[in-house]
Amino acid sequence: MIIINTKNYEDMSRKAANILSAQVILKHNCVLGLATGSTVEGIYKQLIMMNQNGDVDFSGVRSVNLDEYVGLAGDHNQSYRYFMDTNLFNQINIHIDNTNVPDGMAADIEAECIRYENLIKELGGIDLQLLGLGHNGHIGFNEPDDYFPLLTHRVQLKESTIKANSRFFENEDQVPREAITMGIKSIMQAKRILLCVSGEAKAEILKKVLSGPVTPEVPGSILQLHPNLTVVADEAALSRF
Repeated sequence: MIIINTKNYEDMSRKAANILSAQVILKHNCVLGLATGSTVEGIYKQLIMMNQNGDVDFSGVRSVNLDEYVGLAGDHNQSYRYFMDTNLFNQINIHIDNTNVPDGMAADIEAECIRYENLIKELGGIDLQLLGLGHNGHIGFNEPDDYFPLLTHRVQLKESTIKANSRFFENEDQVPREAITMGIKSIMQAKRILLCVSGEAKAEILKKVLSGPVTPEVPGSILQLHPNLTVVADEAALSRF
């Protein structure tokens, strides 16, 4: 495990973007596992600038996103497909057909989970998986539980996650209660994992994830077992260490 201590959110975003861009430069047709949320917005802004400045070329990159809400179409402004298109894909030279997000409107969600898992395998696996961290320790939408769900699956979101995500909706009632998410095995099979965390509010859970017992009650704790984990976090997030 490598832990990179950064000054603040902007510094975290720059250093994380440098790691992602280096992966693309080293392997132009790499498979990037991508995430959504406020933590990664700054990272994506950095990648957009790098691409527009001619420093990194995304034309050969394939991507797979971690998760999507069940019941939201890709053009819904709170869907994760919309987030990715708006905050990254539409502003860089990636081929949109090479970007993949689970289909939250699939008629058969279980079949969609199987399709998505098979897609990851067909792409040859994930070269670098970008992760944020939920306040309850979730990675993707793998919520605290009494076991580690292995493969892409349908999940019932915890009330704490619904409450945390309600800031993006008009009210809490509009937040979807279910999602499709890569499983723990799907994430852990990535060749490299980049975990990005920012802010005092994540300090306690980050300490549990990185130095507490490995338990499905803190899903992110499984990352301690990954052979190539890099953590980029700011001073506030690392303040409990």
